[in-house]
Amino acid sequence: MATSKMRRRAGRDMAALLSDFGHDLPTVPTPAPEAKEARLFRHVPRRGAARAGRGWAAAKATAMAYRMTSDQAPVFWPFISAPALPPTGAQMGIDQLSGGSFYFDPFGWVLDDAVPVTNPNVFFFAKPGLGKSATTKAFCLRMMPFGYKVLILGDPKDEYERLCRAFGVEPFAIGPGMRTRINPLAMGPLGQGWENLSAEEAQRRATIIFGRWLTLVRGLVGSMRIGTHHVPFGPTDADVVHTALEHLTGYSEGSSSLRETTIPELWHLLHNPTEDLVERSRYATRQQFLDETRLLRDALGQLVKGALAGLFDAPTNIEVDWSAPIQSLSLSRLDDLGDEAVGIALLALNSWGRGMRETADAGDLRIVVRDESWRQLRLGPDAVKSFDADLRLSRGMAGRGGDIQFAIAHKPSDLLAAGDVGSQAATIAKDLLDLADVKILGGQNPKVARELDSMLGLGPIAQDLVTGWARQDKGRALWSVGESTYKVQTVLHPLEKQLTWTNEAIEAAL
Repeated sequence: MATSKMRRRAGRDMAALLSDFGHDLPTVPTPAPEAKEARLFRHVPRRGAARAGRGWAAAKATAMAYRMTSDQAPVFWPFISAPALPPTGAQMGIDQLSGGSFYFDPFGWVLDDAVPVTNPNVFFFAKPGLGKSATTKAFCLRMMPFGYKVLILGDPKDEYERLCRAFGVEPFAIGPGMRTRINPLAMGPLGQGWENLSAEEAQRRATIIFGRWLTLVRGLVGSMRIGTHHVPFGPTDADVVHTALEHLTGYSEGSSSLRETTIPELWHLLHNPTEDLVERSRYATRQQFLDETRLLRDALGQLVKGALAGLFDAPTNIEVDWSAPIQSLSLSRLDDLGDEAVGIALLALNSWGRGMRETADAGDLRIVVRDESWRQLRLGPDAVKSFDADLRLSRGMAGRGGDIQFAIAHKPSDLLAAGDVGSQAATIAKDLLDLADVKILGGQNPKVARELDSMLGLGPIAQDLVTGWARQDKGRALWSVGESTYKVQTVLHPLEKQLTWTNEAIEAAL
């Protein structure tokens, strides 16, 4: 009995003993057990859980497979690189996503079914000072060893003078007081050997020549304004101009050779119409003809007597060496006349250049650079249609020679400057983007991000690259080739840096 009491007493601790004398020791709270988070997945052995009712797997479970398009994949893997392009053409720089070299070969891509490109045209958008000109010139230089030649159809800032002179070529300067004259109504190679042509071939060539002239005159007339509206150029005006041009060239009389005409001659004939012109234009009297064509004559008169008088109103007096590696037509002397004058000059030069290239020999490959193209597009819907015809020409020439139309502007919305939102001009200009399967997007301000999405369908990641990464250094751009995009840094050789430098004027001012 005593032994059991002693055992019980031996079981008391110090806290119980002190409690008997009225002293309570402080107690330490026992921590509550932490609640375990529910596990979403439970790892099991390779062959399954080894317990009753579970069984063991004889083989590994198959991996899950997902299918998605290249547009959906970047949502989950934003840094995945696009399919590699073939290493042909100009080596432009580094593809920052794949780490490999990036090559630029527009016509090679058109001929390669594996590359989603159907035309060789290029649009280059970037804010000033981020390497548009340097990248363009580097491309031109690097394509020359592959047999390409370069034609600068209007250089408003003389940015290509140094490049031309490096090849021993002097640019043709166009402007008040200069001797260079360009006739946009020149017939070009299609007018040669007319007396030896069959009736069918003569009619085919006449259709092309008169169609080009009508597109030009429509653009020139439509660029003029009455207040805030462009001068209309309807079917009746087109018929009158076509009839007058047939008379001036001798085509309506069945002449064995066509005579070259000019815009002043067209203007004078419309002011002093012959009886035959009035009758063939289906006017009852000469006075009715004059009354109905007043707007047309006044618009052409602005070209004959206006700021550009003496520049595009006489036969072409220059001999262009088309075998030279590069040729340039300088328009810097027109800069003081305003954007509209420069735009009209670009319109006239583009029509003349198209005429010179309509019968390119097989293998005659040329890069046609159209700098400051936004100035022409601002002239109105008819000027936009003329630019549209230039872009479409390159695809039609692919079987003979070949032209890469390389258009340069500041931002995609420059195309919408052709007219009000929703207007015909703006719609046509926006559709021009579909005529270029290659778009180079250099650095832009953040406010342009919405334009990139609405006009080009770029996602948020591409927008961030253009408005962020591409602005941090020159030569950075997002290249859109068909449906694929590439993050490219252009790399220049030290000699190329000298030939592509365009800040001489700023340095001189400082």
